[in-house]
Amino acid sequence: MKNRKSKLQKSAIYVAVISFLLSVACVVYLFLNIDDLGWENPISASLLASTFFFAFVGFVLMVIGAANLPSFKFEDSSDNL
Repeated sequence: MKNRKSKLQKSAIYVAVISFLLSVACVVYLFLNIDDLGWENPISASLLASTFFFAFVGFVLMVIGAANLPSFKFEDSSDNL
């Protein structure tokens, strides 16, 4: 049995990397603008929530993309006849 990743698993890894990058972008934007915004501004809270969301979506998609899922295709074997 071959251990090949499906198209959806490969795309899950790419989307996970993009999600991690978005999480880092939210942290960097918050770090650069925290002096102007302050910690009690709703924008700061939404950036923190976005960081949390993107980081864990990236984690979950990375696990899905790296999982060893079995193939459920039927093999055509005429030897059993």
